[in-house]
Amino acid sequence: MNKKNEEYRKENVITSISSPIRPPIQMSLKNFDVGRGIGKGQFGRVFIAREKTSGYIVALKMLSIEELIKANAERQLRREVEIQANLRHPNILRLLGHFHDNIFFVLILEYAAKGELYKQLVKYGRLKEKKVSRYIAQMAEALSYIHKKHVIHRDIKPENLLIDLNDEIKIADFGWSVHTPSQRRKTFCGTLDYIPPEMIEGKEHDEKVDLWSLGVLCYELLTGTAPFEEPGNTATYKRIAKVEFTLPDHLSYDARDLINSLLQRDPKRRLPLKDVLKHPWIRKYKKT
Repeated sequence: MNKKNEEYRKENVITSISSPIRPPIQMSLKNFDVGRGIGKGQFGRVFIAREKTSGYIVALKMLSIEELIKANAERQLRREVEIQANLRHPNILRLLGHFHDNIFFVLILEYAAKGELYKQLVKYGRLKEKKVSRYIAQMAEALSYIHKKHVIHRDIKPENLLIDLNDEIKIADFGWSVHTPSQRRKTFCGTLDYIPPEMIEGKEHDEKVDLWSLGVLCYELLTGTAPFEEPGNTATYKRIAKVEFTLPDHLSYDARDLINSLLQRDPKRRLPLKDVLKHPWIRKYKKT
């Protein structure tokens, strides 16, 4: 690709991604005091920053336009921006705006001070039932909200969940999400340990893939390992297809029951989110 064509492609990418949301005030990096790095992804890094005029603390996700083009990831990012910009829920990370220069496409995001849920797992090995129950309840509320808006997340995992100062979950990273009024998809996506049987088998899937992922998440937070994890991908695929997992003895009866109710091979048999919120294990630890 010659330089002229490369610049034309870059401009098209910027225009395409920018179109879903246009902030009322044109912003740039000059509007922010940029601090330390707080995260790293496939296409760039995330920094804590302070907006100079308001003093408001945000996270800036700085994505390399060149890397996006190389990976043909413009469509995926546009989808992420379009979906996240239209979601308003206390347990979903807010996309506050965006801007770009010739090098970076920058997302202005709500700042979640305690960082990735994954880091808690690494630090503590596994989490207590009371904390996990409250996290799962928050997840069920947020997923109910996005499903009503015909959005499927499709990549629920500890690395994509952030925690704020009030110990509230924030669902982040909508890169694999899809807005689909028909609610039926066949695209293979997400993270291997969290992929449900219907996706492994190449069947159509709907919002119930998120119910499966919620069950896997609950298991991993309580035990420190994913339920179907094996050294090789093929072995993991086989265990998922057979729904072959073991619940440790240290888990309470109610926790085991909720996990079993979500990790059902037949999507129609997975416990609906409204019933997750009514489950005894969730109600037991609900804040009053």
